[in-house]
Amino acid sequence: MDLVTCELPERNDLVIENKRKVPVHRHLSRLAFPQSSPGEPPDPSPASPAAPGRFEEGAWTAAAMDRAELTTEQVLKREIPWDHYVSTKLISGTCLQLLRRYDHKPESQRAPLLEEDGPSYVRVFLNILRSISKEETVEYVLALIDEMLAINPKRATLFYDQLLWKGNWFVQEKSCKILTDIISARPKLHNGMLPNGDASNSKSKLTSTHDVLRGLVDWLCSQLRNPTHPSCSIPTAIHCLSTLLREPYVRTLFVQADGIKLLIPLISPASTQQSIQLLYETCLCIWLLSFYDAAVDYLSTTRVMPRLVEVVKGSTKEKVVRVVVMSFRNLLAKGAFAAQMIDLGLPQIVQNLKAQAWTDEDLLDALNQVEVGLKENLKKLSSYDKYKQQAVLGHLDWSPMHKDPSFWRENINNFEENDFEILRVLLAIIDASSDTTAIAVACYDFSQFLQYHPSGRIVVAKFQLKDRVMKLMNHENAEVKKNALLCAQRLFLSAKYASFLQA
Repeated sequence: MDLVTCELPERNDLVIENKRKVPVHRHLSRLAFPQSSPGEPPDPSPASPAAPGRFEEGAWTAAAMDRAELTTEQVLKREIPWDHYVSTKLISGTCLQLLRRYDHKPESQRAPLLEEDGPSYVRVFLNILRSISKEETVEYVLALIDEMLAINPKRATLFYDQLLWKGNWFVQEKSCKILTDIISARPKLHNGMLPNGDASNSKSKLTSTHDVLRGLVDWLCSQLRNPTHPSCSIPTAIHCLSTLLREPYVRTLFVQADGIKLLIPLISPASTQQSIQLLYETCLCIWLLSFYDAAVDYLSTTRVMPRLVEVVKGSTKEKVVRVVVMSFRNLLAKGAFAAQMIDLGLPQIVQNLKAQAWTDEDLLDALNQVEVGLKENLKKLSSYDKYKQQAVLGHLDWSPMHKDPSFWRENINNFEENDFEILRVLLAIIDASSDTTAIAVACYDFSQFLQYHPSGRIVVAKFQLKDRVMKLMNHENAEVKKNALLCAQRLFLSAKYASFLQA
Protein backbone atom coordinates (compact mmCIF):
# COMPACT_ATOMS: atom_id res chain seq x y z
CA MET A 1 0.00 0.00 0.00
CA ASP A 2 1.93 3.00 -1.26
CA LEU A 3 2.10 6.29 0.52
CA VAL A 4 0.79 9.33 -1.32
CA THR A 5 3.36 10.56 -3.78
CA CYS A 6 3.30 14.24 -2.95
CA GLU A 7 5.46 16.58 -0.94
CA LEU A 8 4.20 17.09 2.58
CA PRO A 9 3.87 20.68 3.76
CA GLU A 10 5.65 19.88 7.03
CA ARG A 11 9.24 18.75 6.79
CA ASN A 12 10.35 15.64 8.61
CA ASP A 13 13.96 15.59 9.68
CA LEU A 14 13.93 11.83 10.10
CA VAL A 15 13.58 9.60 7.06
CA ILE A 16 12.91 5.97 7.88
CA GLU A 17 13.93 3.60 5.13
CA ASN A 18 13.61 0.16 6.65
CA LYS A 19 11.78 -0.88 9.78
CA ARG A 20 14.46 -3.45 10.56
CA LYS A 21 16.93 -0.64 11.19
CA VAL A 22 17.25 0.87 14.65
CA PRO A 23 16.47 4.40 13.39
CA VAL A 24 12.85 3.20 13.48
CA HIS A 25 13.22 2.41 17.15
CA ARG A 26 15.00 5.66 17.81
CA HIS A 27 12.08 7.38 16.15
CA LEU A 28 9.69 5.47 18.39
CA SER A 29 11.79 6.02 21.52
CA ARG A 30 10.27 9.47 21.89
CA LEU A 31 7.34 7.61 23.42
CA ALA A 32 9.41 7.15 26.57
CA PHE A 33 10.24 9.95 28.96
CA PRO A 34 13.59 11.61 28.25
CA GLN A 35 14.75 12.03 31.85
CA SER A 36 16.54 9.27 33.70
CA SER A 37 14.27 7.44 36.09
CA PRO A 38 15.29 6.98 39.74
CA GLY A 39 17.05 3.68 40.28
CA GLU A 40 18.16 3.15 36.69
CA PRO A 41 21.72 1.95 36.04
CA PRO A 42 24.05 4.92 35.40
CA ASP A 43 23.94 6.15 31.82
CA PRO A 44 27.45 5.79 30.38
CA SER A 45 26.79 8.34 27.64
CA PRO A 46 29.04 11.40 27.48
CA ALA A 47 26.08 13.57 28.42
CA SER A 48 25.88 11.83 31.78
CA PRO A 49 27.47 13.54 34.82
CA ALA A 50 28.94 10.13 35.69
CA ALA A 51 31.24 10.26 32.69
CA PRO A 52 32.90 13.71 32.56
CA GLY A 53 35.70 14.01 30.06
CA ARG A 54 35.19 10.51 28.78
CA PHE A 55 34.95 11.53 25.13
CA GLU A 56 37.17 13.93 23.29
CA GLU A 57 35.64 16.63 21.10
CA GLY A 58 33.84 15.11 18.12
CA ALA A 59 33.76 11.63 19.60
CA TRP A 60 30.13 11.91 20.70
CA THR A 61 29.00 12.75 17.18
CA ALA A 62 30.79 9.70 15.84
CA ALA A 63 29.34 7.54 18.60
CA ALA A 64 25.83 8.78 17.83
CA MET A 65 26.30 7.99 14.16
CA ASP A 66 27.52 4.51 15.05
CA ARG A 67 24.39 3.94 17.14
CA ALA A 68 22.22 5.06 14.26
CA GLU A 69 23.64 2.24 12.15
CA LEU A 70 22.73 -0.49 14.64
CA THR A 71 20.47 -3.24 13.39
CA THR A 72 17.60 -4.85 15.24
CA GLU A 73 19.60 -8.06 15.52
CA GLN A 74 22.46 -6.25 17.26
CA VAL A 75 20.12 -4.57 19.72
CA LEU A 76 18.42 -7.86 20.58
CA LYS A 77 21.76 -9.40 21.62
CA ARG A 78 21.90 -7.10 24.64
CA GLU A 79 21.49 -8.39 28.16
CA ILE A 80 19.10 -6.06 29.98
CA PRO A 81 19.38 -5.94 33.81
CA TRP A 82 15.76 -6.82 34.52
CA ASP A 83 16.60 -7.89 38.12
CA HIS A 84 17.99 -4.43 38.80
CA TYR A 85 14.78 -2.83 37.56
CA VAL A 86 12.79 -5.04 39.94
CA SER A 87 15.00 -4.10 42.89
CA THR A 88 14.49 -0.41 42.14
CA LYS A 89 10.74 -1.02 41.69
CA LEU A 90 10.68 0.17 38.10
CA ILE A 91 9.04 -3.11 37.08
CA SER A 92 7.08 -5.62 39.14
CA GLY A 93 7.89 -9.20 40.01
CA THR A 94 5.11 -10.35 37.70
CA CYS A 95 6.69 -8.40 34.83
CA LEU A 96 10.01 -10.07 35.58
CA GLN A 97 8.47 -13.53 35.42
CA LEU A 98 6.91 -12.79 32.04
CA LEU A 99 10.16 -11.33 30.73
CA ARG A 100 12.17 -14.39 31.81
CA ARG A 101 9.79 -16.64 29.90
CA TYR A 102 10.02 -14.46 26.78
CA ASP A 103 13.43 -12.76 26.67
CA HIS A 104 16.11 -14.37 24.46
CA LYS A 105 13.85 -17.32 23.70
CA PRO A 106 13.37 -18.75 20.20
CA GLU A 107 10.20 -17.96 18.28
CA SER A 108 9.01 -21.54 18.81
CA GLN A 109 8.72 -20.76 22.54
CA ARG A 110 7.55 -17.17 22.20
CA ALA A 111 4.69 -17.87 19.80
CA PRO A 112 2.66 -19.99 22.28
CA LEU A 113 3.20 -17.36 24.99
CA LEU A 114 1.80 -14.60 22.78
CA GLU A 115 -1.02 -16.86 21.64
CA GLU A 116 -2.05 -17.65 25.22
CA ASP A 117 -1.41 -14.34 26.95
CA GLY A 118 -0.38 -11.76 24.35
CA PRO A 119 -2.04 -8.75 26.04
CA SER A 120 -0.02 -9.33 29.22
CA TYR A 121 3.24 -9.20 27.30
CA VAL A 122 2.18 -6.07 25.45
CA ARG A 123 1.35 -4.45 28.81
CA VAL A 124 4.81 -5.39 30.08
CA PHE A 125 6.47 -3.73 27.09
CA LEU A 126 4.42 -0.56 27.46
CA ASN A 127 5.02 -0.45 31.21
CA ILE A 128 8.76 -0.53 30.56
CA LEU A 129 8.45 2.33 28.06
CA ARG A 130 6.54 4.31 30.66
CA SER A 131 8.84 3.63 33.61
CA ILE A 132 12.31 3.37 32.10
CA SER A 133 14.01 5.94 29.89
CA LYS A 134 17.48 4.42 29.61
CA GLU A 135 18.16 4.48 25.88
CA GLU A 136 19.55 0.95 25.59
CA THR A 137 16.50 -0.50 27.34
CA VAL A 138 14.01 1.55 25.33
CA GLU A 139 15.70 0.48 22.09
CA TYR A 140 15.65 -3.13 23.22
CA VAL A 141 11.94 -3.18 24.05
CA LEU A 142 11.02 -1.42 20.82
CA ALA A 143 13.17 -3.92 18.93
CA LEU A 144 11.22 -6.73 20.64
CA ILE A 145 7.96 -5.15 19.48
CA ASP A 146 9.32 -4.67 15.97
CA GLU A 147 10.51 -8.28 15.80
CA MET A 148 7.23 -9.58 17.18
CA LEU A 149 5.25 -7.74 14.48
CA ALA A 150 7.72 -8.54 11.70
CA ILE A 151 7.28 -12.27 12.33
CA ASN A 152 3.50 -12.04 12.50
CA PRO A 153 1.87 -8.67 11.64
CA LYS A 154 -1.48 -9.92 12.96
CA ARG A 155 -0.05 -9.57 16.46
CA ALA A 156 -0.61 -5.84 16.11
CA THR A 157 -4.24 -6.60 16.95
CA LEU A 158 -3.03 -7.20 20.51
CA PHE A 159 -2.54 -3.45 20.76
CA TYR A 160 -5.91 -2.24 19.58
CA ASP A 161 -8.05 -5.22 20.64
CA GLN A 162 -6.82 -5.36 24.20
CA LEU A 163 -5.17 -2.01 24.84
CA LEU A 164 -6.77 0.70 22.71
CA TRP A 165 -10.21 -0.22 23.96
CA LYS A 166 -9.50 -1.67 27.42
CA GLY A 167 -6.31 -0.13 28.79
CA ASN A 168 -5.90 3.04 30.83
CA TRP A 169 -5.11 6.27 29.01
CA PHE A 170 -1.35 5.81 29.09
CA VAL A 171 -1.67 2.34 27.59
CA GLN A 172 -4.15 3.57 24.98
CA GLU A 173 -1.99 6.51 23.96
CA LYS A 174 1.26 4.56 23.71
CA SER A 175 -0.41 1.70 21.85
CA CYS A 176 -1.91 4.16 19.40
CA LYS A 177 1.38 5.96 18.79
CA ILE A 178 3.41 2.77 18.44
CA LEU A 179 0.95 1.37 15.91
CA THR A 180 0.93 4.64 13.99
CA ASP A 181 4.70 4.86 13.83
CA ILE A 182 5.24 1.22 12.93
CA ILE A 183 2.64 1.39 10.16
CA SER A 184 3.98 4.65 8.74
CA ALA A 185 7.59 3.45 8.90
CA ARG A 186 7.12 0.12 7.17
CA PRO A 187 8.76 -0.29 3.75
CA LYS A 188 6.71 0.69 0.73
CA LEU A 189 5.97 -1.93 -1.88
CA HIS A 190 7.05 -1.43 -5.49
CA ASN A 191 5.49 -4.00 -7.82
CA GLY A 192 5.20 -6.45 -4.96
CA MET A 193 8.84 -6.03 -3.92
CA LEU A 194 10.38 -4.44 -0.85
CA PRO A 195 13.17 -1.86 -1.28
CA ASN A 196 15.79 -4.53 -0.44
CA GLY A 197 14.55 -6.69 -3.32
CA ASP A 198 12.73 -9.28 -1.20
CA ALA A 199 9.32 -10.47 -2.31
CA SER A 200 6.53 -9.28 -0.06
CA ASN A 201 4.50 -12.57 -0.29
CA SER A 202 2.01 -10.24 1.03
CA LYS A 203 -1.62 -10.85 0.43
CA SER A 204 -1.91 -12.06 4.02
CA LYS A 205 0.33 -9.26 5.28
CA LEU A 206 -1.75 -6.68 3.43
CA THR A 207 -4.95 -8.10 4.86
CA SER A 208 -3.60 -8.05 8.40
CA THR A 209 -2.32 -4.50 7.94
CA HIS A 210 -5.76 -3.44 6.73
CA ASP A 211 -7.31 -5.05 9.80
CA VAL A 212 -4.95 -3.13 12.06
CA LEU A 213 -5.67 0.13 10.25
CA ARG A 214 -9.41 -0.39 10.47
CA GLY A 215 -9.26 -0.96 14.21
CA LEU A 216 -6.93 1.98 14.71
CA VAL A 217 -9.06 4.40 12.67
CA ASP A 218 -12.18 3.31 14.56
CA TRP A 219 -10.45 4.01 17.86
CA LEU A 220 -9.16 7.41 16.72
CA CYS A 221 -12.66 8.43 15.59
CA SER A 222 -14.08 7.25 18.91
CA GLN A 223 -11.62 9.53 20.72
CA LEU A 224 -12.74 12.50 18.63
CA ARG A 225 -16.40 11.72 19.33
CA ASN A 226 -16.15 10.80 23.00
CA PRO A 227 -12.70 11.59 24.44
CA THR A 228 -11.56 9.29 27.23
CA HIS A 229 -9.00 11.87 28.38
CA PRO A 230 -10.21 15.46 28.83
CA SER A 231 -7.16 17.20 27.37
CA CYS A 232 -5.10 14.56 25.55
CA SER A 233 -7.53 12.43 23.54
CA ILE A 234 -8.21 14.88 20.72
CA PRO A 235 -4.60 16.10 20.22
CA THR A 236 -3.36 12.50 20.24
CA ALA A 237 -5.99 11.36 17.74
CA ILE A 238 -5.32 14.28 15.39
CA HIS A 239 -1.56 13.79 15.64
CA CYS A 240 -1.87 10.14 14.63
CA LEU A 241 -4.35 10.89 11.85
CA SER A 242 -2.03 13.53 10.39
CA THR A 243 0.45 10.69 9.86
CA LEU A 244 -1.91 7.87 8.95
CA LEU A 245 -3.93 9.83 6.38
CA ARG A 246 -0.90 9.76 4.11
CA GLU A 247 -2.06 6.20 3.42
CA PRO A 248 -4.76 6.10 0.71
CA TYR A 249 -6.47 3.18 2.45
CA VAL A 250 -6.72 5.14 5.70
CA ARG A 251 -8.48 7.98 3.87
CA THR A 252 -11.05 5.48 2.66
CA LEU A 253 -11.54 4.11 6.17
CA PHE A 254 -11.77 7.59 7.66
CA VAL A 255 -14.49 8.69 5.25
CA GLN A 256 -16.39 5.44 5.81
CA ALA A 257 -16.18 6.03 9.58
CA ASP A 258 -17.77 9.48 9.07
CA GLY A 259 -14.65 11.04 10.52
CA ILE A 260 -14.48 14.20 8.40
CA LYS A 261 -17.26 15.94 10.29
CA LEU A 262 -15.23 15.45 13.48
CA LEU A 263 -12.40 17.57 12.06
CA ILE A 264 -14.42 20.62 11.03
CA PRO A 265 -15.10 22.05 14.55
CA LEU A 266 -11.35 21.94 15.26
CA ILE A 267 -10.58 24.36 12.40
CA SER A 268 -10.64 27.75 14.08
CA PRO A 269 -8.06 30.48 14.76
CA ALA A 270 -5.62 29.53 17.52
CA SER A 271 -3.39 31.51 19.85
CA THR A 272 -1.52 29.22 22.26
CA GLN A 273 1.33 27.03 21.08
CA GLN A 274 -0.60 23.87 21.91
CA SER A 275 -3.71 24.99 20.07
CA ILE A 276 -1.63 26.14 17.08
CA GLN A 277 -0.11 22.67 16.78
CA LEU A 278 -3.56 21.06 16.98
CA LEU A 279 -4.83 23.48 14.33
CA TYR A 280 -1.84 22.76 12.08
CA GLU A 281 -2.28 18.99 12.31
CA THR A 282 -6.04 19.27 11.73
CA CYS A 283 -5.44 21.37 8.60
CA LEU A 284 -2.79 18.86 7.54
CA CYS A 285 -5.49 16.17 7.73
CA ILE A 286 -7.72 18.30 5.48
CA TRP A 287 -4.87 18.73 2.99
CA LEU A 288 -4.23 14.98 2.91
CA LEU A 289 -7.95 14.29 2.45
CA SER A 290 -8.06 16.76 -0.45
CA PHE A 291 -6.27 14.13 -2.56
CA TYR A 292 -9.22 11.73 -2.20
CA ASP A 293 -12.33 12.44 -4.28
CA ALA A 294 -14.80 10.87 -1.86
CA ALA A 295 -13.41 13.05 0.92
CA VAL A 296 -13.62 16.14 -1.29
CA ASP A 297 -17.27 15.36 -2.04
CA TYR A 298 -17.97 15.17 1.68
CA LEU A 299 -16.01 18.35 2.41
CA SER A 300 -18.17 20.21 -0.11
CA THR A 301 -21.19 19.61 2.15
CA THR A 302 -19.50 21.14 5.21
CA ARG A 303 -18.41 24.61 6.31
CA VAL A 304 -14.76 23.73 5.88
CA MET A 305 -14.06 26.55 3.42
CA PRO A 306 -15.31 29.46 5.60
CA ARG A 307 -13.35 28.01 8.52
CA LEU A 308 -10.14 27.64 6.50
CA VAL A 309 -10.50 31.21 5.23
CA GLU A 310 -10.92 32.51 8.78
CA VAL A 311 -7.81 30.61 9.85
CA VAL A 312 -5.65 31.93 7.03
CA LYS A 313 -6.87 35.49 7.62
CA GLY A 314 -5.85 35.46 11.26
CA SER A 315 -2.82 33.17 11.41
CA THR A 316 0.78 34.37 11.48
CA LYS A 317 2.26 30.89 11.87
CA GLU A 318 3.89 30.06 8.56
CA LYS A 319 3.32 26.31 8.66
CA VAL A 320 -0.40 26.81 9.33
CA VAL A 321 -0.75 29.29 6.47
CA ARG A 322 1.22 26.97 4.19
CA VAL A 323 -0.93 23.89 4.72
CA VAL A 324 -4.18 25.89 4.40
CA VAL A 325 -3.07 27.58 1.17
CA MET A 326 -1.97 24.21 -0.22
CA SER A 327 -5.45 22.90 0.63
CA PHE A 328 -6.95 25.81 -1.31
CA ARG A 329 -4.75 24.90 -4.26
CA ASN A 330 -5.98 21.30 -4.25
CA LEU A 331 -9.66 22.21 -3.83
CA LEU A 332 -9.69 25.10 -6.30
CA ALA A 333 -10.50 22.94 -9.32
CA LYS A 334 -13.01 20.71 -7.56
CA GLY A 335 -16.75 21.21 -7.34
CA ALA A 336 -18.02 24.61 -6.25
CA PHE A 337 -15.03 25.40 -4.04
CA ALA A 338 -13.70 28.10 -6.38
CA ALA A 339 -17.00 30.00 -6.22
CA GLN A 340 -16.98 29.70 -2.42
CA MET A 341 -13.43 31.02 -2.22
CA ILE A 342 -14.27 34.03 -4.37
CA ASP A 343 -17.47 34.73 -2.45
CA LEU A 344 -15.51 34.60 0.82
CA GLY A 345 -13.10 37.24 -0.45
CA LEU A 346 -10.12 34.95 -0.91
CA PRO A 347 -8.67 36.87 -3.90
CA GLN A 348 -8.03 39.90 -1.69
CA ILE A 349 -6.81 37.71 1.17
CA VAL A 350 -4.27 36.09 -1.16
CA GLN A 351 -3.07 39.54 -2.20
CA ASN A 352 -2.61 40.47 1.46
CA LEU A 353 -0.73 37.24 2.16
CA LYS A 354 1.59 37.77 -0.80
CA ALA A 355 2.55 41.16 0.63
CA GLN A 356 3.89 39.53 3.80
CA ALA A 357 7.50 38.45 4.28
CA TRP A 358 7.15 34.68 4.05
CA THR A 359 10.33 32.64 3.64
CA ASP A 360 8.84 29.28 2.65
CA GLU A 361 9.14 28.70 -1.10
CA ASP A 362 6.32 26.14 -1.12
CA LEU A 363 3.98 28.69 0.44
CA LEU A 364 4.95 31.41 -2.04
CA ASP A 365 4.51 29.02 -4.95
CA ALA A 366 1.11 27.88 -3.67
CA LEU A 367 -0.03 31.50 -3.21
CA ASN A 368 0.88 32.28 -6.82
CA GLN A 369 -0.98 29.22 -8.09
CA VAL A 370 -4.08 30.01 -6.03
CA GLU A 371 -4.03 33.62 -7.25
CA VAL A 372 -3.91 32.54 -10.90
CA GLY A 373 -6.60 29.92 -10.37
CA LEU A 374 -8.93 32.39 -8.66
CA LYS A 375 -8.54 34.90 -11.49
CA GLU A 376 -9.37 32.26 -14.09
CA ASN A 377 -12.41 31.11 -12.15
CA LEU A 378 -13.57 34.67 -11.59
CA LYS A 379 -13.65 35.19 -15.35
CA LYS A 380 -15.68 32.02 -15.85
CA LEU A 381 -18.07 32.85 -13.03
CA SER A 382 -18.57 36.45 -14.15
CA SER A 383 -19.80 35.97 -17.71
CA TYR A 384 -23.00 37.74 -18.71
CA ASP A 385 -24.33 34.62 -20.42
CA LYS A 386 -24.04 32.73 -17.15
CA TYR A 387 -25.80 35.55 -15.32
CA LYS A 388 -28.62 35.63 -17.86
CA GLN A 389 -29.08 31.87 -17.66
CA GLN A 390 -29.38 31.99 -13.87
CA ALA A 391 -31.88 34.83 -13.99
CA VAL A 392 -34.10 33.25 -16.66
CA LEU A 393 -34.22 30.01 -14.67
CA GLY A 394 -35.01 31.96 -11.50
CA HIS A 395 -32.00 30.40 -9.77
CA LEU A 396 -30.33 33.55 -8.52
CA ASP A 397 -27.89 33.05 -5.66
CA TRP A 398 -24.91 34.89 -4.24
CA SER A 399 -22.45 33.71 -6.88
CA PRO A 400 -19.35 35.93 -7.19
CA MET A 401 -20.45 37.90 -10.24
CA HIS A 402 -23.18 39.79 -8.37
CA LYS A 403 -20.66 41.55 -6.12
CA ASP A 404 -17.86 41.81 -8.65
CA PRO A 405 -17.46 45.47 -9.75
CA SER A 406 -15.67 44.45 -12.95
CA PHE A 407 -18.66 42.32 -13.98
CA TRP A 408 -20.99 45.32 -13.79
CA ARG A 409 -18.59 47.73 -15.47
CA GLU A 410 -17.91 45.35 -18.36
CA ASN A 411 -21.48 44.10 -18.87
CA ILE A 412 -23.76 47.00 -17.94
CA ASN A 413 -24.56 47.73 -21.60
CA ASN A 414 -25.65 44.11 -22.10
CA PHE A 415 -28.61 44.82 -19.80
CA GLU A 416 -30.07 47.01 -22.59
CA GLU A 417 -30.61 44.00 -24.88
CA ASN A 418 -34.20 43.47 -26.08
CA ASP A 419 -35.46 46.62 -24.39
CA PHE A 420 -33.96 45.71 -20.99
CA GLU A 421 -35.43 42.22 -21.06
CA ILE A 422 -33.22 41.01 -18.20
CA LEU A 423 -34.65 43.71 -15.90
CA ARG A 424 -38.14 42.40 -16.60
CA VAL A 425 -36.92 38.95 -15.58
CA LEU A 426 -35.61 40.37 -12.29
CA LEU A 427 -38.98 42.06 -11.68
CA ALA A 428 -40.75 38.74 -12.25
CA ILE A 429 -38.52 37.14 -9.62
CA ILE A 430 -39.34 39.91 -7.14
CA ASP A 431 -43.07 39.54 -7.82
CA ALA A 432 -43.49 35.78 -8.02
CA SER A 433 -40.55 33.90 -6.52
CA SER A 434 -40.89 32.06 -3.21
CA ASP A 435 -37.10 31.89 -2.86
CA THR A 436 -36.06 34.68 -0.49
CA THR A 437 -32.42 34.44 -1.60
CA ALA A 438 -33.43 34.96 -5.24
CA ILE A 439 -35.57 37.98 -4.26
CA ALA A 440 -32.70 39.48 -2.22
CA VAL A 441 -30.24 38.99 -5.08
CA ALA A 442 -32.69 40.55 -7.58
CA CYS A 443 -33.00 43.64 -5.36
CA TYR A 444 -29.23 43.82 -5.03
CA ASP A 445 -28.78 43.52 -8.80
CA PHE A 446 -31.22 46.37 -9.38
CA SER A 447 -29.16 48.48 -6.98
CA GLN A 448 -26.03 47.62 -8.97
CA PHE A 449 -27.76 48.51 -12.24
CA LEU A 450 -28.75 51.86 -10.74
CA GLN A 451 -25.16 52.49 -9.72
CA TYR A 452 -23.40 51.51 -12.93
CA HIS A 453 -25.85 52.49 -15.71
CA PRO A 454 -25.68 56.22 -16.52
CA SER A 455 -29.47 56.39 -16.99
CA GLY A 456 -30.36 53.78 -14.43
CA ARG A 457 -33.02 55.72 -12.51
CA ILE A 458 -34.76 56.82 -15.71
CA VAL A 459 -34.79 53.26 -17.05
CA VAL A 460 -36.28 51.64 -13.95
CA ALA A 461 -38.89 54.37 -13.47
CA LYS A 462 -41.10 52.78 -16.12
CA PHE A 463 -40.97 49.43 -14.30
CA GLN A 464 -42.52 50.82 -11.09
CA LEU A 465 -39.60 49.40 -9.13
CA LYS A 466 -40.00 51.91 -6.30
CA ASP A 467 -43.36 50.56 -5.14
CA ARG A 468 -42.06 47.01 -5.14
CA VAL A 469 -38.92 47.68 -3.09
CA MET A 470 -40.79 49.90 -0.63
CA LYS A 471 -43.08 46.96 0.05
CA LEU A 472 -40.14 44.57 0.42
CA MET A 473 -38.56 46.82 3.04
CA ASN A 474 -41.12 45.36 5.44
CA HIS A 475 -40.42 41.77 4.41
CA GLU A 476 -40.02 39.24 7.22
CA ASN A 477 -36.72 37.99 5.79
CA ALA A 478 -33.76 40.11 6.95
CA GLU A 479 -31.74 39.50 3.78
CA VAL A 480 -34.59 40.65 1.55
CA LYS A 481 -35.22 43.67 3.77
CA LYS A 482 -31.54 44.69 3.71
CA ASN A 483 -31.20 44.55 -0.08
CA ALA A 484 -34.57 46.21 -0.69
CA LEU A 485 -33.36 49.09 1.49
CA LEU A 486 -30.13 49.34 -0.50
CA CYS A 487 -32.08 49.42 -3.75
CA ALA A 488 -34.43 52.13 -2.41
CA GLN A 489 -31.49 54.27 -1.31
CA ARG A 490 -30.00 54.12 -4.78
CA LEU A 491 -33.36 54.93 -6.31
CA PHE A 492 -33.63 58.13 -4.32
CA LEU A 493 -30.00 59.23 -4.54
CA SER A 494 -28.17 60.35 -7.64
CA ALA A 495 -25.43 58.08 -8.97
CA LYS A 496 -22.84 60.47 -7.55
CA TYR A 497 -23.99 59.79 -3.98
CA ALA A 498 -25.29 56.27 -4.49
CA SER A 499 -21.79 55.09 -5.35
CA PHE A 500 -20.80 55.57 -1.71
CA LEU A 501 -23.36 53.05 -0.47
CA GLN A 502 -22.06 49.61 0.41
CA ALA A 503 -24.03 46.41 0.27
